[in-house]
Amino acid sequence: MYKIDGVNYRMKKILLVFGTRPEAIKMAPLVKVFEKEQEYFITKICVTAQHREMLDQVLELFEIKPEYDLNLMKPKQNLYDITSNVLLGMQEVLNIFHPDIVLVHGDTITTSITALSAFYKQIKVGHIEAGLRTGNIYSPWPEEANRQITGVLASYHFAPTLVNQNNLLKENKEGKDILVTGNTVIDALFWVLEKIKNTPNLENKIKEDLKKLNYELKENKKVILVTGHRRESYGQGFINICEALKELALKNSTIDIVYPMHLNPNVQKTVKKILSKIDNIYLISPLQYEQFVYMMEKSYFIITDSGGIQEEAPSLGKPLLLMRDTTERIEALKAGTVKLVGTDKQLIIDESQKLIDDEVEYEKMSKAHNPYGDGKASKKIVNFLKD
Repeated sequence: MYKIDGVNYRMKKILLVFGTRPEAIKMAPLVKVFEKEQEYFITKICVTAQHREMLDQVLELFEIKPEYDLNLMKPKQNLYDITSNVLLGMQEVLNIFHPDIVLVHGDTITTSITALSAFYKQIKVGHIEAGLRTGNIYSPWPEEANRQITGVLASYHFAPTLVNQNNLLKENKEGKDILVTGNTVIDALFWVLEKIKNTPNLENKIKEDLKKLNYELKENKKVILVTGHRRESYGQGFINICEALKELALKNSTIDIVYPMHLNPNVQKTVKKILSKIDNIYLISPLQYEQFVYMMEKSYFIITDSGGIQEEAPSLGKPLLLMRDTTERIEALKAGTVKLVGTDKQLIIDESQKLIDDEVEYEKMSKAHNPYGDGKASKKIVNFLKD
């Protein structure tokens, strides 16, 4: 029990659930804030390990030790396997802990099926990064459906922006159950940048780790940082992306293109076939989060199909070209920090070349307003639940 203004309250039991590396990055700062609020909350962590190795790297970085680990990652599993295993695994965890509130993040299978599992036990769900919408359940797939399903089942909606809040209000969510917070990924980004700054020799270690991956930063080279992994781009989409990167590299000897490759064979096969023999393209293994934050900070601009990077790049003043046909993060488009290029080879080339050659265009994108918050989203969420 604890007391506020003379009134006794029972400590709330909170279960935070996540399973992929992006979820872990965005939930980690929330875990760290809850650790400081043990007077008010009994908090436990459950990971589904929908990703395993990459998830563990984030847990180590943020010094998080989950109480429950479903360890679901298996070779060649599909969406049916992940869905059924999350549902059954979460049933057992909920039976053991009996939380008052389950907190989930974003738009993964872990997110939607954990919310469904909690619903079956009539446990309230809080949705972190709520209200993002494209309006097309097949784009991005399956993320858009996952976030909409979670939105239907959630009791509390923690929306990064006013646009997200308005989406939820249009879906008849109660205004009192919505809190605009900013995005927790900015909390994580600032936390890691501060750690790099204040930890002796951490920057040197990151540089050495990059060397081991066959890349070394050079003073006379601008870095274009690339990530790509989305299912909808498999096949011709990835061929177009790689051919665009190849042409950019051959045309611009003063740039390095650094591409940490996703582990999915559908990505690696195409990328290696087209890009592996070009001197200023560096195909490296996936980076740990602190390494990736460091590379984002050192990059000139970023080409990606990721969701979270659309939010991180503006905080670092980095223009971003988005290799998707739609985005649920329209605030960045409106602010001018992000441009949609899809998997159109010529559009990727043209917009990249514009940023390389045109300083005015580059400055316009790099100095545009960041719409994703001040790095205090996690504290706002915890205060809401406390009240």
